[in-house]
Amino acid sequence: MRRRKASKREVLGDPVYKDKVITKFINKMMYDGKKSVAEKIIYAAIKKIEEKSNEKGIEVFKKALENVKPLVEVRSRRVGGATYQVPVEVRIERQQSLSIRWILEFARKRNERTMVDRLANELIDAANEKGSAFKKKEDVHKMAEANKAFAHYRW
Repeated sequence: MRRRKASKREVLGDPVYKDKVITKFINKMMYDGKKSVAEKIIYAAIKKIEEKSNEKGIEVFKKALENVKPLVEVRSRRVGGATYQVPVEVRIERQQSLSIRWILEFARKRNERTMVDRLANELIDAANEKGSAFKKKEDVHKMAEANKAFAHYRW
């Protein structure tokens, strides 16, 4: 370690739900500093979820994030000229940021017409333990399970 560790920045709760996770989601979704656009899309998606699933939109959002969070992942580790995929536990902050990243990534790849529809449907799928983001988590877990033999290389 050469320098001081960067200090963690605290984000403020979002204007509607006063929720820090939604603020992080908005910030991750934003392109070119257009925060108001990102906010509109997310709030519209949460409304759409409420219409479609007859549940609280925010609850579906939280459940989706919870279902996509990976518990273990593989990290590359070089040992004597060979590279091993070593399974490691995922820190809580990283779990959250990975789940946000994956949901947004796969929502953007969907083929519904508007981003609101894409995001709403991806969140509903993730909450119901299906969809691409959930599959990604499953794949990461499978990868870690398959490489369990190298767990002793953890550092």
